[in-house]
Order: sequence, then C-alpha cells, then structure tokens
Amino acid sequence: MVVSDEGLGSEAGVEILKKGGNAVDAAVAVGFALAVVEPEAGNIGGGGFMLVRMADGRARFVDYREEAPGRATRNMYVGADGKVVPGRSTLGYLSVGVPGTVAGMAFAQKHFGKLTLAEDMAPAIRLAKDGFPLGAKLAGTLRGSADRLGQFPNSKRIFLKGGALYSAGEIFRQPELAATLERIAKNGPSEFYAGKTAQDLTAQMARHGGLITMQDLAKYRVHLREPLEGTYTARGAKWTIISSPPPSSGGIAILEALNILEPYKLKSWDDAQSVHLVVEAMRRAFADRATFLGDSDFAHVPVAGLLSEKYAAERRATIDPREASSSKQIGAGDPAPFDHLQATPAEGTPGGSAIEKLSPEAAAAWMEAAAQKSGHTTHYSVVDAAGNAVSNTYTLNDSYGSAVTTTDGFLLNDEMDDFTSQPGTPNMFGLLQSEANAIAPGHRPLSSMMPTIVLRDGKLSFVTGSPGGPRIISATLLSILNWAWLGMDAQAAINAPRFHQQWMPDIVLIEPPFPDAIANDLEQRGYHLATRRGWIGEVEAIGIDPKTGERLGAPDPRRQGAARGY
Repeated sequence: MVVSDEGLGSEAGVEILKKGGNAVDAAVAVGFALAVVEPEAGNIGGGGFMLVRMADGRARFVDYREEAPGRATRNMYVGADGKVVPGRSTLGYLSVGVPGTVAGMAFAQKHFGKLTLAEDMAPAIRLAKDGFPLGAKLAGTLRGSADRLGQFPNSKRIFLKGGALYSAGEIFRQPELAATLERIAKNGPSEFYAGKTAQDLTAQMARHGGLITMQDLAKYRVHLREPLEGTYTARGAKWTIISSPPPSSGGIAILEALNILEPYKLKSWDDAQSVHLVVEAMRRAFADRATFLGDSDFAHVPVAGLLSEKYAAERRATIDPREASSSKQIGAGDPAPFDHLQATPAEGTPGGSAIEKLSPEAAAAWMEAAAQKSGHTTHYSVVDAAGNAVSNTYTLNDSYGSAVTTTDGFLLNDEMDDFTSQPGTPNMFGLLQSEANAIAPGHRPLSSMMPTIVLRDGKLSFVTGSPGGPRIISATLLSILNWAWLGMDAQAAINAPRFHQQWMPDIVLIEPPFPDAIANDLEQRGYHLATRRGWIGEVEAIGIDPKTGERLGAPDPRRQGAARGY
C-alpha cells in the first residue's frame, strides 16, 4: 500500500513494489515522482525526514534536513532598524538552505532498499520527460503562486508557461528536470553535490546573491539517527509510538502530549472535556518546543527531561479540569531536574514578544493568516507485503519554496525561515522559537515534520504523518489518538475533524466540520477560537488490520490524497 498526496506519485511506488522493490525502494520512487508531479512540495531542492521500520523490527530515522550555508550569519535577516526584514527569509536566493533530498533518498535506497537507485527513479524520469496531464489542484496552486513564481525567469517559463498559465488537462513536460534526474540516476548523489548540477546551482547562486557554494554541497551529509519511542496502554493493548528526534520538534511534542494525557479517559471529539484536555496538552508541548528545541548536534536538547513521566505529571498538574489555561501564564516548564544533563533554557527564549501582547482579536487574525499558508510540505506512507514500513515527510517550506527554479529545472527551498531569525519574532507560521534554533553555518533548522509509526503489541499497526507547519504536530497526534485511543477505523481516523493550539498566539484553530456545540462549550471555558475555520494538516496514513494483516490505505480527503495498492 502506498498513500500520498498525488495519484501519480502513489502509482510510482506501487510500480516499484511490483518490480520486486521493498517499501524503501517504493518510498524513494514516490519521493522523486512527487518532485515532478507535486512541485509545490515534492522536491529535490528541499529536505526532510524518513522513518524506516523494517519487518525484522529495526527502526532508523534518516535525517536529510536542509542546512544553513557556510556564509550564513546569525542576523542575516535583521535590518538596520533591528527588525526582521519581511520576505528576506521566505523569497529568493537568500532564503535557500543546502538541499538534502537527493542525499537522503540515495542513502535510504543504498542502506535499506533492494533495487538500484536508477530503477527507483525510472517512474519520475518518465513523468518528467513524457509529461502528465495537469490536475485541477496543481493548476490552481500554480495560478495561486503566480505572483511569487513570476519574479524569477526560470520559474515563470517552466511553471507559468511564460505568463500564459497552465490549465487543468494540459500535458506538463519538464525536460530540464528530466535531464537532471537522468544524471542523478546514472551518477548517484555525487551528481547533485559535486557534478554538473552542483556547478550550475552554485553559479546561479553567485550571480544572484545566494550563499550556497560548492563547499557547502560537498560537506552535506545525511544523519542516521535513533528514533524516539514512547509506550502507552489504551483499549487493552500496548501501543508503541516510534517518532522523530531533533531536529524535528514533532516527536518530542507528541510524546510529551501523550505522557500528559495518559491518565485521562478520552471519549470522542463530540465531548468537550476530551477536546479541552488535548488542547491543554498541546499548549504545554508547544510552549516547551518554543523554549528548548533546536539542532541537537549543536545545542543540548533536554529530551530525557521533556519525555519524563515525572515532568509530564508536573505539566499535567497545571491543567484546570474545566477552564482554559492562559498561554501567557503557563509558559514553558522546567525539565532540567528530570534530564541527566541538567539542561536549562537557552538565552533569548521568547518572552515578552510582540505576539504575546496582541489582543485576542488581533491574535486570531494572525493565526488565521498563518493557517492560510500551505507551507508546503508533503507526506507519504508505504507498507510492503513483508511488513517493511516507511513514513516520509519532506518539504520546500513555503508553497513552491523560495520560488526560485534552477537552470536544471528544480525549485529551491526557503527553509532558512525555519530558523529563529530573531528571538520573540514569529516565523511564517506564527511560531516563536529560541536561541537554540539560531542561524549558524551547518546547523539544521528546527522542524515540525514528524514521520511516525505505531505498533500494537509489538506489531506494525499504523503509519502516519502530515504537512502543515506546526499543524503537522496536531494533525499527526490526533490521527494516532483516533486510531489507537478512540478505536476509529483507518479512514475515519483521517476524516475526523481536527483542532490545533500552539501556545502562542493563544488561539485555537478548528476545522469546518467541528461541532458548533463543542466550539461554544470551549468558548465558555475561556478559549479564544479563530473565527475563520480552515483545514489542519493533510495526513496520508496506512492502518494494519490486527486480525487479517490487511493494509488499509487512508488518504486525506482535505486535499485529495491518493491510496494505491495491489
């Protein structure tokens, strides 16, 4: 079973499974195919995370997150007036981090796949060379991003038809991208990091004030990490949550939230008390995210403290059983006594920021604006016949990334916005972040991406993840609660209405189908709800029937996800 945002991407994965590839081969095929058919998020000019669990129980986390270039500086987005310059970290060459996708896909294929990289890339090359009919969704996102893409000649020529714009049903061919993919398939990842593609990219950077050099590309390395794990009991079963370590914030956030929630009996999202408890757990996990998390290769992240049961008990004790907390009063906790390295918050953690001082109405407007950004990341899940599983989330950050397209036909990320441009100043998603996530050469920005795999009594049960900036964490957490704690079937677990709270601003987002009675109840408890409802995340998941072992593809209908199997 393969579930992704796009049918052609999912079909590429199934094609590789039918040829004898395993789940990792299929995941690599989907990754490269989405770079062709979902250019707003699928990419070779971005980066991400792949969580692999082999049928023998081995679980590893492939970190191919983007890095800050060697010439990046701490205050590169701060103007002479001491304020962050709008757009400098989100548009154009200066916003681009060193891409990791090609290295990550090649690493995963080499260490966990069965076929060759060239075999796994064949569907993507065919789609780029022969073209494919544009769907209404892609045609719409191209129109919606025309202002940004139109500022860069290659982007305007390739993705906007020179300004004429594409219509749904037209055949979209990308010959430059096809040639690039063919070179990578032939020469391996060294093509992207040292070959013609690298030379073309760095020459373009030099011409337009970008920072990435040949040395940056040559130094890039994939990091193979141990995933985080948490174990819980629900509905008479033992559930193991395998998720993402730093520089992802998501794994820590959901495990902390689940630790806080463990003693509670959640009923449904038609029960205001259940929603209240989950929102309060989200609030505390996000407050700790803003204070303590960053690139653990360079800053101590108190993982053990944050995931301690005793720390969860302290955080739980601050929850009023009936009333909403105030984010201004709650703030971050102190995990240091429970962390073996006695970590303390980094200097410059977000306190007294402008976003805290907004009125509830202004904060709601801010959150609603942030929620409208597609942000665009994409997630897909794969399970093969042997029981190997892959959960992969990768990104360009904003929709179409920096909006810059290289001469070799691929878009570049604007991932530098995920760093802390200035403590106390929110990024494009309204997130506050600490000095631990400050810009520095070779550092990887904190991410909300969190590919996750769930075991039931030690056996593969659920593969999940989502795009959506900070809403990734809420959407993924809710999908797990729906499947494991509430006992929904796989598709119902994805379809169920979602809600989101990220500490600051002190606003709760809810989706359009969310029950009005529950929304009214939350307001009576003191919650500030965003007046405009919007979709939260885009979870593409696979459930495993515990009795039959059948793979249950559960695509997200919010943005027309696609499940394919055989």
